[in-house]
Amino acid sequence: MDMMINGKHVTAKETFEVFNPATLELVGTAPRSGPEELEQAVRAAKAAQKMWCRQNVLTRRQALRKAAGLIQENRQEIAHLLTLEQGKPISEAVTEVYIASAMLGSFASIEFESQILKQDDKSRVTLLRKPLGVVATITPWNFPLGILCWKLGPAVLAGNAVISKPASFTPLSTLKLIELINQAFPPGVVNSLSGPGSIGAEMVKHPEIRKVSFTGSVEIGKGVMRDASEHLKRLTLELGGNDPAIILDDADVDKIANSIYTNAFQNAGQICINIKRVYAHERVYSRLVSQLTEIAKACKVGPGVEPDTQMGPLNNKSQLVFVEELIEDARERGGRILAGGERLPGTKGYFLKPTIVTDLDDSARLVAEEQFGPALPILPFRDIDDAVQRANDSLFGLGASVWGGDVTRACAVAAEVNAGTTWVNQHYKLEPDVPFGGQRQSGLGRELGIWGIEEFCELQIVNAKTG
Repeated sequence: MDMMINGKHVTAKETFEVFNPATLELVGTAPRSGPEELEQAVRAAKAAQKMWCRQNVLTRRQALRKAAGLIQENRQEIAHLLTLEQGKPISEAVTEVYIASAMLGSFASIEFESQILKQDDKSRVTLLRKPLGVVATITPWNFPLGILCWKLGPAVLAGNAVISKPASFTPLSTLKLIELINQAFPPGVVNSLSGPGSIGAEMVKHPEIRKVSFTGSVEIGKGVMRDASEHLKRLTLELGGNDPAIILDDADVDKIANSIYTNAFQNAGQICINIKRVYAHERVYSRLVSQLTEIAKACKVGPGVEPDTQMGPLNNKSQLVFVEELIEDARERGGRILAGGERLPGTKGYFLKPTIVTDLDDSARLVAEEQFGPALPILPFRDIDDAVQRANDSLFGLGASVWGGDVTRACAVAAEVNAGTTWVNQHYKLEPDVPFGGQRQSGLGRELGIWGIEEFCELQIVNAKTG
């Protein structure tokens, strides 16, 4: 697989290997981009952006729609590659490819043109939304294509040129996607690099890259912020979360248990806005624990390419070991492992059975830290104010959810939870015209909708005396 720079395939002097987390077999090799390729990409993007920003916005919209169509036409090939390198079940990979396509198509329809803020017989104040120039996207291994496209769409629609770098665990599907969509854009508008974190750091430091949109861990996000500070670079940072779900005393457990399970264990728990900890009222606690345990025990774990697989492996060994450490800490604290808690026997890959844990307090690492894996702690509460306080006792603030029979009451509780998005009787619903982002250490800025487009724009006021 090659990089795409200035609309052309570019090979690197060195490559690195990409492995299947289900089998540990080689999937393929990816280019190890270096400073030379970075400079080449910046030059290409800078030249292309001068032309691209002058194109009529209708032309840019048409290019996005064409790119969305190309992704859809090749969805099976892209999804298969994604499953091989990421591990998720093929059904989830197909869904992610669909989301990637839909994001580009949706941004093509969002209005963001300049607007007159006020006007009278003496003056007119106009707001212009101008592109920043060359921007970079750095994307994670858990949801690489969907996250890329909700960054790429607004960036190119606003008139920027883009250099994209995927995570080194999952570069192949991103390189393939960018290769395909280059058929929709002029050369140099969308470019790709790949390699370890060092090339990402060089992108962040580059003086001619005016913005970085990064999704990943808090630790790396802080490094991105430091590196960007030298040139006062614009940033969007989405840095994960420890999303709580609060289950009220009037919740219909039979109705919601499957949704809670899915939103905790989808992609083997490796989604930043998955449910990471559950606070259930003592009236419904036992029934919810019982149902979630049954679902977890019945879950079919296996390689993502097998059609009956419901949950694949974790993506990499370090993540598997980390989740196991949290489970072991829970055991040492007297936590009860009601399902899972161990690797899948007879397999080579990074499989961990879906794990349900009870009898923990909020100081347990599995509760206090973002596990980013298939292990879910369930904690009881009696007083709703106590539950909200415990839910808010976190450095994170990305997502949360409240579940209850009385929607008005549940919405009132949701408003008290500190999160960028708090869902009611649902979780992990992202819409292309609704802003998404986090509070506190979950990040900076917003993605999706007009808010996501403006993150890739310089706002300029033209204040004219007309009379």
